[in-house]
Amino acid sequence: MKILLLEDDELLAESLAEYLEMDGDEVERVAGGEAVFDATFAKNYDLYIFDINVPDLNGLEVLRALREAGDDTPAIYISALTDIASISRGFEIGAVDYLKKPFDPEELRLRIRRIFREKEKEGILKYGAIRFDPASGRVEGVGEAPFYLGEVQSRIFELLLERKGSLVSSEELMELLEHPGSNALRVTLAKLKKRLGIEITNVRGRGYLLETL
Repeated sequence: MKILLLEDDELLAESLAEYLEMDGDEVERVAGGEAVFDATFAKNYDLYIFDINVPDLNGLEVLRALREAGDDTPAIYISALTDIASISRGFEIGAVDYLKKPFDPEELRLRIRRIFREKEKEGILKYGAIRFDPASGRVEGVGEAPFYLGEVQSRIFELLLERKGSLVSSEELMELLEHPGSNALRVTLAKLKKRLGIEITNVRGRGYLLETL
Protein backbone atom coordinates (compact mmCIF):
# COMPACT_ATOMS: atom_id res chain seq x y z
CA MET A 1 0.00 0.00 0.00
CA LYS A 2 0.96 3.62 -0.49
CA ILE A 3 0.40 5.56 2.73
CA LEU A 4 0.57 9.30 3.32
CA LEU A 5 1.52 10.15 6.91
CA LEU A 6 0.85 13.66 8.24
CA GLU A 7 2.85 14.01 11.46
CA ASP A 8 5.02 16.92 12.61
CA ASP A 9 6.83 14.91 15.31
CA GLU A 10 9.82 13.81 13.25
CA LEU A 11 10.87 10.95 15.53
CA LEU A 12 7.36 9.51 15.72
CA ALA A 13 6.87 9.87 11.97
CA GLU A 14 10.15 8.11 11.26
CA SER A 15 9.45 5.25 13.64
CA LEU A 16 5.91 4.71 12.31
CA ALA A 17 7.14 4.76 8.72
CA GLU A 18 9.88 2.23 9.46
CA TYR A 19 7.42 -0.06 11.23
CA LEU A 20 4.81 0.02 8.45
CA GLU A 21 7.45 -0.41 5.75
CA MET A 22 8.42 -3.72 7.39
CA ASP A 23 5.15 -5.04 5.89
CA GLY A 24 6.18 -3.84 2.46
CA ASP A 25 4.08 -0.68 2.54
CA GLU A 26 5.39 2.57 1.07
CA VAL A 27 5.09 5.51 3.47
CA GLU A 28 5.50 9.15 2.47
CA ARG A 29 5.83 11.63 5.33
CA VAL A 30 4.75 15.27 5.45
CA ALA A 31 4.91 17.60 8.46
CA GLY A 32 2.30 20.24 7.61
CA GLY A 33 -1.30 20.28 6.43
CA GLU A 34 -0.66 22.25 3.25
CA ALA A 35 1.95 19.69 2.16
CA VAL A 36 -0.81 17.05 2.01
CA PHE A 37 -2.41 18.83 -0.94
CA ASP A 38 0.87 18.89 -2.87
CA ALA A 39 1.39 15.18 -2.19
CA THR A 40 -2.14 14.12 -3.15
CA PHE A 41 -2.03 16.23 -6.30
CA ALA A 42 1.12 14.41 -7.42
CA LYS A 43 0.02 10.83 -6.71
CA ASN A 44 -2.70 8.53 -5.38
CA TYR A 45 -2.56 6.87 -1.97
CA ASP A 46 -4.31 3.85 -0.46
CA LEU A 47 -4.46 5.29 3.07
CA TYR A 48 -4.04 8.55 4.97
CA ILE A 49 -2.75 8.67 8.54
CA PHE A 50 -3.24 12.20 9.89
CA ASP A 51 -2.31 13.86 13.15
CA ILE A 52 -4.65 16.71 14.05
CA ASN A 53 -2.40 19.34 15.62
CA VAL A 54 0.05 20.07 12.81
CA PRO A 55 1.37 23.30 11.23
CA ASP A 56 -0.34 25.30 8.44
CA LEU A 57 -3.71 23.53 8.49
CA ASN A 58 -4.89 21.01 11.08
CA GLY A 59 -5.61 17.43 10.14
CA LEU A 60 -9.38 17.85 10.49
CA GLU A 61 -9.50 20.69 7.98
CA VAL A 62 -7.16 18.84 5.64
CA LEU A 63 -9.43 15.81 5.49
CA ARG A 64 -12.52 18.00 5.14
CA ALA A 65 -10.98 19.69 2.08
CA LEU A 66 -10.05 16.33 0.56
CA ARG A 67 -13.53 14.94 1.09
CA GLU A 68 -15.12 18.04 -0.44
CA ALA A 69 -12.88 17.50 -3.48
CA GLY A 70 -14.24 13.95 -3.86
CA ASP A 71 -11.25 12.13 -2.35
CA ASP A 72 -12.60 9.05 -0.51
CA THR A 73 -9.24 7.53 0.48
CA PRO A 74 -9.56 5.85 3.91
CA ALA A 75 -8.14 8.01 6.71
CA ILE A 76 -7.03 7.23 10.26
CA TYR A 77 -6.47 9.99 12.82
CA ILE A 78 -3.66 9.69 15.36
CA SER A 79 -3.78 12.38 18.02
CA ALA A 80 -3.12 13.24 21.64
CA LEU A 81 -6.53 14.92 21.71
CA THR A 82 -8.92 12.86 23.79
CA ASP A 83 -12.03 15.05 23.97
CA ILE A 84 -15.17 13.54 22.54
CA ALA A 85 -15.84 16.61 20.39
CA SER A 86 -12.60 16.17 18.43
CA ILE A 87 -13.12 12.45 18.02
CA SER A 88 -16.72 12.96 16.86
CA ARG A 89 -15.69 15.67 14.43
CA GLY A 90 -13.06 13.39 12.93
CA PHE A 91 -15.61 10.68 12.21
CA GLU A 92 -18.17 13.18 10.91
CA ILE A 93 -15.64 14.48 8.38
CA GLY A 94 -15.00 10.96 7.14
CA ALA A 95 -12.25 9.23 9.11
CA VAL A 96 -12.56 5.45 9.41
CA ASP A 97 -10.63 5.16 12.69
CA TYR A 98 -9.10 7.21 15.51
CA LEU A 99 -6.09 6.22 17.58
CA LYS A 100 -5.07 8.10 20.72
CA LYS A 101 -1.42 8.84 21.39
CA PRO A 102 0.63 7.23 22.77
CA PHE A 103 -0.06 3.90 21.10
CA ASP A 104 1.74 0.73 20.11
CA PRO A 105 2.66 0.77 16.38
CA GLU A 106 1.42 -2.81 16.18
CA GLU A 107 -2.07 -1.59 17.11
CA LEU A 108 -1.96 0.84 14.18
CA ARG A 109 -0.85 -1.93 11.84
CA LEU A 110 -3.68 -4.20 12.99
CA ARG A 111 -6.27 -1.46 12.51
CA ILE A 112 -4.98 -0.79 9.00
CA ARG A 113 -5.27 -4.47 8.07
CA ARG A 114 -8.81 -4.59 9.50
CA ILE A 115 -9.87 -1.62 7.38
CA PHE A 116 -8.61 -3.19 4.19
CA ARG A 117 -10.06 -6.60 4.98
CA GLU A 118 -13.44 -4.88 5.24
CA LYS A 119 -12.90 -3.00 1.98
CA GLU A 120 -12.01 -6.24 0.21
CA LYS A 121 -15.36 -7.64 1.35
CA GLU A 122 -17.04 -4.78 -0.52
CA GLY A 123 -15.76 -6.34 -3.75
CA ILE A 124 -13.14 -3.75 -4.70
CA LEU A 125 -9.82 -5.33 -5.69
CA LYS A 126 -6.61 -3.35 -5.33
CA TYR A 127 -3.23 -3.56 -7.02
CA GLY A 128 -0.84 -0.79 -6.08
CA ALA A 129 -2.74 2.44 -6.76
CA ILE A 130 -5.26 0.62 -8.95
CA ARG A 131 -8.79 0.08 -7.60
CA PHE A 132 -10.84 -2.37 -9.66
CA ASP A 133 -14.51 -3.28 -9.37
CA PRO A 134 -15.00 -6.67 -11.12
CA ALA A 135 -18.78 -6.26 -11.15
CA SER A 136 -18.70 -3.16 -13.35
CA GLY A 137 -15.19 -3.27 -14.79
CA ARG A 138 -14.50 0.22 -13.35
CA VAL A 139 -10.83 1.09 -12.87
CA GLU A 140 -9.52 3.96 -10.73
CA GLY A 141 -5.96 5.04 -10.00
CA VAL A 142 -4.69 4.89 -13.60
CA GLY A 143 -4.53 8.34 -15.16
CA GLU A 144 -6.73 11.23 -14.10
CA ALA A 145 -10.17 9.74 -14.71
CA PRO A 146 -11.78 6.35 -14.02
CA PHE A 147 -12.50 4.09 -17.00
CA TYR A 148 -14.07 0.71 -17.68
CA LEU A 149 -12.57 -2.53 -18.93
CA GLY A 150 -14.52 -4.68 -21.33
CA GLU A 151 -15.97 -7.99 -20.17
CA VAL A 152 -13.08 -10.18 -21.34
CA GLN A 153 -10.34 -7.92 -19.96
CA SER A 154 -12.27 -7.62 -16.68
CA ARG A 155 -12.48 -11.40 -16.26
CA ILE A 156 -8.80 -11.86 -17.03
CA PHE A 157 -7.66 -9.04 -14.73
CA GLU A 158 -9.88 -10.35 -11.92
CA LEU A 159 -8.38 -13.83 -12.20
CA LEU A 160 -4.81 -12.50 -12.25
CA LEU A 161 -5.54 -10.32 -9.22
CA GLU A 162 -7.09 -13.17 -7.25
CA ARG A 163 -4.06 -15.32 -8.00
CA LYS A 164 -1.37 -12.61 -7.89
CA GLY A 165 2.02 -14.01 -7.03
CA SER A 166 1.01 -17.39 -8.47
CA LEU A 167 1.19 -18.74 -11.99
CA VAL A 168 -2.08 -18.82 -13.95
CA SER A 169 -2.02 -21.34 -16.79
CA SER A 170 -2.56 -20.23 -20.37
CA GLU A 171 -5.42 -22.74 -20.62
CA GLU A 172 -7.30 -21.11 -17.72
CA LEU A 173 -6.90 -17.67 -19.23
CA MET A 174 -7.91 -18.80 -22.72
CA GLU A 175 -11.18 -20.15 -21.32
CA LEU A 176 -12.12 -16.53 -20.58
CA LEU A 177 -11.74 -15.42 -24.20
CA GLU A 178 -14.61 -15.24 -26.66
CA HIS A 179 -12.42 -16.96 -29.28
CA PRO A 180 -9.77 -18.98 -27.37
CA GLY A 181 -6.29 -19.17 -28.82
CA SER A 182 -2.71 -18.44 -27.82
CA ASN A 183 -2.37 -15.47 -30.20
CA ALA A 184 -5.65 -13.96 -29.03
CA LEU A 185 -4.51 -14.35 -25.41
CA ARG A 186 -1.19 -12.63 -26.07
CA VAL A 187 -2.92 -9.71 -27.79
CA THR A 188 -5.50 -9.37 -25.00
CA LEU A 189 -2.83 -9.39 -22.29
CA ALA A 190 -0.68 -6.90 -24.19
CA LYS A 191 -3.62 -4.49 -24.41
CA LEU A 192 -4.43 -5.01 -20.72
CA LYS A 193 -0.82 -4.31 -19.70
CA LYS A 194 -0.70 -1.13 -21.75
CA ARG A 195 -4.04 0.15 -20.54
CA LEU A 196 -3.32 -0.48 -16.84
CA GLY A 197 0.41 0.23 -16.89
CA ILE A 198 1.20 -3.10 -15.19
CA GLU A 199 3.64 -5.92 -15.86
CA ILE A 200 2.34 -9.43 -16.54
CA THR A 201 5.15 -11.97 -16.87
CA ASN A 202 4.94 -14.69 -19.50
CA VAL A 203 6.41 -17.95 -18.18
CA ARG A 204 7.03 -19.66 -21.50
CA GLY A 205 5.04 -22.81 -22.02
CA ARG A 206 3.31 -22.57 -18.66
CA GLY A 207 1.26 -19.42 -18.25
CA TYR A 208 1.27 -15.86 -16.90
CA LEU A 209 2.13 -14.24 -13.59
CA LEU A 210 1.04 -10.99 -11.99
CA GLU A 211 3.69 -10.18 -9.41
CA THR A 212 2.76 -9.28 -5.83
CA LEU A 213 3.62 -5.64 -5.12
